[in-house]
Amino acid sequence: MPLNQIFRGQPRAMPALLAAVAASLCLSACVVAPLPGPPPAQYQGYQGEPEVVAPVAPPAPYAEAITVAPAPGYIWIGGFWSWGGGRYAWNAGHWERPRPGYHWAPRSWAQGPHGWHQHGGRWER
Repeated sequence: MPLNQIFRGQPRAMPALLAAVAASLCLSACVVAPLPGPPPAQYQGYQGEPEVVAPVAPPAPYAEAITVAPAPGYIWIGGFWSWGGGRYAWNAGHWERPRPGYHWAPRSWAQGPHGWHQHGGRWER
């Protein structure tokens, strides 16, 4: 049904309706973004991987239930907190086959310049 038939006899209602539609279209174009602030600095970590720097300390680690190894000789690599998108996220632990001549250096967080720096998470000789 055309709008002129809906608002027949109510000439003042049409401009109000058009103003409401225009306002809703303008508001639908709003963007919700995180608060502005300096992004975390990126530093070169182990073997050229970027070292992650977070502005706040990570939460306490989860107490993970370690499942049965998929095969004899596998080792458990514990979970860790990762930083991205302005928040921490838990990455669950997993089983991995060890590399001969290497040991696992678990990920850790340490307070340093510009915030909390993530280190480790690699096989070392």
